[in-house]
Amino acid sequence: MITNAQSGTNIHEIVDGIYRINTPVAMPGGTGKFNFNQYLIVDEAPLLFHTGLRRLFPLVSEAVAQVMPIERLRYVTVSHFEADECGALNEWLAAAAEAEPLCGRIGAMVSIGDIADRAPRAMADGEVLTLGKHTIRWFDTPHMPHAWDCGMMMEESTRTFLCGDLFTQGGPGKTPVVESDILGPSEKFRAPMDYYAHAPNTTAILERLAHERPAMLACMHGSAWRGDGAALLMALAEKLSRK
Repeated sequence: MITNAQSGTNIHEIVDGIYRINTPVAMPGGTGKFNFNQYLIVDEAPLLFHTGLRRLFPLVSEAVAQVMPIERLRYVTVSHFEADECGALNEWLAAAAEAEPLCGRIGAMVSIGDIADRAPRAMADGEVLTLGKHTIRWFDTPHMPHAWDCGMMMEESTRTFLCGDLFTQGGPGKTPVVESDILGPSEKFRAPMDYYAHAPNTTAILERLAHERPAMLACMHGSAWRGDGAALLMALAEKLSRK
């Protein structure tokens, strides 16, 4: 569903109760399109993963309002400290009076505890949070793909892996879910401006995530992907091990 005809912002349910919000944007210098996604889990305690850039808040909130009242939000989740992850955090907290920032313990300590207008709920590695029908598990993923405070989440009932900046795809991201190859396009996009940290424990982190056997990868940039998530994560690990 297109929620803003001018920007092209759209929202689609990608799996039961989980919605992908997508906004295409122009690349600097008129070199093509890029895109920003947020993911909304609608439940007894609704959760938003990624706040979006501060300037995108009117568009993203407009999309959320098509599915549920914004004031129902209970958790606004930040993977790591970066403008597209947390730029609109305080706008969401102002719009949803009962919402808490949600992040990892490192993120709470080094950034979110200071910049957020309300104290964050800091998730421990492996900690589980029940939203109602849906349950999310937090995974610390330091330097995977880049930030020290990085973390990702798995929604356990649908095996949806909220995988942040993994498998970033360029373009407008207009297709909500694909089953075709995303590793090739994401590696091609990464090559000119490699934003991975290539830390010593990268392979071990990806192996741990693959062990969870996700069935849906909710990418922050580009289409979400349905398929054998374990195999795709291990294919990424093999690619990175060559660097």
